[in-house]
Amino acid sequence: MIFAEPRLCGVSVETGMLENGDGHYRKTYRDLAGLYADAAAFDAIVSEKGDQVAYEVTSYTPGKKTSDMIMGVTRMEPGRVGREYYLTRGHIHANGDRPEVYYTLSGRGIMQMESPDGEVRLVEMGPQQICYVPPFWIHRSVNIGDTDLVMFFSYPADSGQDYGIIERSGGMRVRVMDDGKGGWVAEDNPAWKNRAPDEVKAILENAGVAA
Repeated sequence: MIFAEPRLCGVSVETGMLENGDGHYRKTYRDLAGLYADAAAFDAIVSEKGDQVAYEVTSYTPGKKTSDMIMGVTRMEPGRVGREYYLTRGHIHANGDRPEVYYTLSGRGIMQMESPDGEVRLVEMGPQQICYVPPFWIHRSVNIGDTDLVMFFSYPADSGQDYGIIERSGGMRVRVMDDGKGGWVAEDNPAWKNRAPDEVKAILENAGVAA
């Protein structure tokens, strides 16, 4: 049997990069069209810095099996669109029974989670705190601080991502907003709608779980 070779990757908290990885992608502000409630405020940001990087991900993928663990680092700029804090697109794993782990290296953020049937969990995270995202939870990161949010993550390599599940529901059920007092508040998203029972059933059945 040929065994996989170990891999050592450094992390630069200053740049928010995983060193010695093999993957890197960026999302510009322009790429995030449609995610925020305040369209006019978003258009103003795009006109100013549309092609600048809003967040980026560097990663290492050792293989494609469930037992291969992808690991990486996400770095997200601080700021708000109107009152809404900057966020990532978010996703559910295409293989829904795959979990994920996030470890905050620097900054302050929220791991925003939502079950397929609309349950909401918001976990505030600071440096050296770890959030376990269980299987089947839609999740995204929100930067509620005034510096870059830098987070390490790891998940099974065959997890896959379904980004469309958020768009098909009109966004996530709540939005993380500035409360005007130096903190944050979760406000209902009026555009959100319940997912169809058939969609929830398909997510569970794809993972071999009875609906």
